[in-house]
Amino acid sequence: MGKRKVNRRQAWRIDKIQSERAARAERRDALIEEQLEGGELGPEQHGLIISHFGRQVDVEALEGESKGEILRCHLRTHLGQLVTGDRVIWRRSPDSGVVVAVLDRHSELLRPNNHGELKPVAANIDYIVIVIAVEPYAHANLIDRYLVAAEASNIEPVLLLNKADLLNEDNRQRLEPLLELYRSLGYRTLLASTASSHGLDELKALLADHISVFVGQSGVGKSSLINSLLPGADLRVGALSEQSRKGRHTTTTARLFHFPDGGDLIDSPGIREFALWHMTEDQVLSGFRELAQLQGHCRFRDCRHEQEPGCAFLEAVDNGTISEQRFNSYRQILNSMQDSR
Repeated sequence: MGKRKVNRRQAWRIDKIQSERAARAERRDALIEEQLEGGELGPEQHGLIISHFGRQVDVEALEGESKGEILRCHLRTHLGQLVTGDRVIWRRSPDSGVVVAVLDRHSELLRPNNHGELKPVAANIDYIVIVIAVEPYAHANLIDRYLVAAEASNIEPVLLLNKADLLNEDNRQRLEPLLELYRSLGYRTLLASTASSHGLDELKALLADHISVFVGQSGVGKSSLINSLLPGADLRVGALSEQSRKGRHTTTTARLFHFPDGGDLIDSPGIREFALWHMTEDQVLSGFRELAQLQGHCRFRDCRHEQEPGCAFLEAVDNGTISEQRFNSYRQILNSMQDSR
């Protein structure tokens, strides 16, 4: 996607705003340098970014007498774009705190902005929990889109079937083979129900001591799951609740919550849905584990995997080595990406 065109007046206003921001950043950095030279800042401490507000962040102290305390901190300009989940080094200032360094990320979740540029929305995530449910209907292609995004981010996906108490003879015939398909591909699958508490202990054990995000379509029960995992925290997680069948979401900034039994959840409007239009065909293919193994085995180097003779993909579908449903889902994603462009 190309950048949006702007007229001369809009360009002048954008330049003016950026210049003002740069000037403010220079003044802020100068003040921080004065505090550093004057010995006004406290000792270096490890911290965790809980939420992000422009050039300020809420940092949770991870050590010392202030452990567990959350302070609003300024950022040094040279640190770049920090996000919720980043682990940082900070120092207390006379009025708040200053983040002076950021530690390496072991993972980051990215999304494209309106200009087609990839921007991080959360860091150091261990699990993307893809929540589906007995109701509403679980679409395999939507699951595959989440899996492609998770694979591209190098974050382990977990497939969770919620509302398991609604399983019956009719829907079980469709859902159990669906879960078995993903399980056979090596994906971790879980069943849970907030109504019967079935599977919640297993889910808690998995999430303990890890940072996770929950994704899934409206109505699958993400908010109920989160309220079960965060008992008594309804006011804090109210922004996650879908208020209607359309899945209205009121979170405006990413925030990290601690589970009582260990582990963390990051909620953000930028990670509840994943756009794939910015990806290449090779990246989408990498998101389909079983198809990626066949890459390079077709007779023709430029094979489109449609009707070409000697296509390893089509042969694998014909002999049952790969699922026809998954192959069709792969083609559907590619076609939708081409349409969006």
